[in-house]
Amino acid sequence: MNDLSHPALTLFSELLAYPSPSGMEHKMAAHLRRRLEGWGYTPQQDGAGNLWVRLPGRDQSAPLVCYAAHIDEIGLAVHAIEPDGRLRVGRSGGLLPWKLGETPVEILGDHATITGVLSMGAGHGAREQTLEWSDVCVITGLTPNQLGEAGVRPGSLGAPLRSHCGPVLFGDPADPLVGAWTFDDRIGVVALLRLLETLATDHIQPVRPTLVAFTVQEEVGGMGAKVLARREQPEVFIAVDGCPITPGSRLALDGRPGVWTRDRVAPYDVRLIADLCAAALAAGTELQPVAYDVSASDASMVFAMGGAARIACFGQVRENSHGYEVARLAVFDNMLRTLLHFVEHWS
Repeated sequence: MNDLSHPALTLFSELLAYPSPSGMEHKMAAHLRRRLEGWGYTPQQDGAGNLWVRLPGRDQSAPLVCYAAHIDEIGLAVHAIEPDGRLRVGRSGGLLPWKLGETPVEILGDHATITGVLSMGAGHGAREQTLEWSDVCVITGLTPNQLGEAGVRPGSLGAPLRSHCGPVLFGDPADPLVGAWTFDDRIGVVALLRLLETLATDHIQPVRPTLVAFTVQEEVGGMGAKVLARREQPEVFIAVDGCPITPGSRLALDGRPGVWTRDRVAPYDVRLIADLCAAALAAGTELQPVAYDVSASDASMVFAMGGAARIACFGQVRENSHGYEVARLAVFDNMLRTLLHFVEHWS
């Protein structure tokens, strides 16, 4: 198999076609709905934009468990339009301007999408400096009237131009790395899609009553997951998200997924961590535990507002978090194997 035709990368490339900064996930959600209906599911959606599939468990008396991956991405937001058509912009989610560099971006207007280039000024005569959003702008080549006709206004959202997002394969052909803008959290979405496809194809029923959810606005406070958890009241909430390699984390960029033990918002359930680690071993891999004093996940933000009694978060280990991220291709299959074993056997 050509590695670019790997099932995870095929799905990932499909999802990359839909820019989805927080608050504008509707096109991504519509694509996911079509995929799920094609596998025979009947997805549900709420007013916030969350999409989910409900699966009956073999043990109908067991408490509800929710597996969730967020469908929004970090991006930029228009703050002001200059007389020459340049856009003053700031972050949406955790995006830092130096992570983008001077790169093409697309701004999602109410009526049309326009292309621009993120500008950081002249390099000639400049000194090294720490870049803030106030130091950059987006050159559009359009007048304010033309931008207005496209529906570009303060509050409009943007993301890197899709043609610059990858994915790219590199390194050892026998065990390649893959890079893209960004895996966060499309690879979590891919893992849950592959899980649902396998459950449908192989006629597998989870032990517990289960929700498989695709949530919105995680990058700006876990807003969608909070709405979902408040209504559905799962006992267990498991976020399927990546594990960034932060200073001191000692994570290895190999085929093993990672599992969060704590983050800046909450600690994670030690019994769930142990059970996920056991499922990984039974599936032929292992999980790398990591403790963060930064970051947060849908799971920890749900737990902090009382939306679930037990939480966990696991997923691919990735370098260059919130940028052009890099992971080991093998980790994507190991995520699926771990999830599948856990869903089918965990009681």
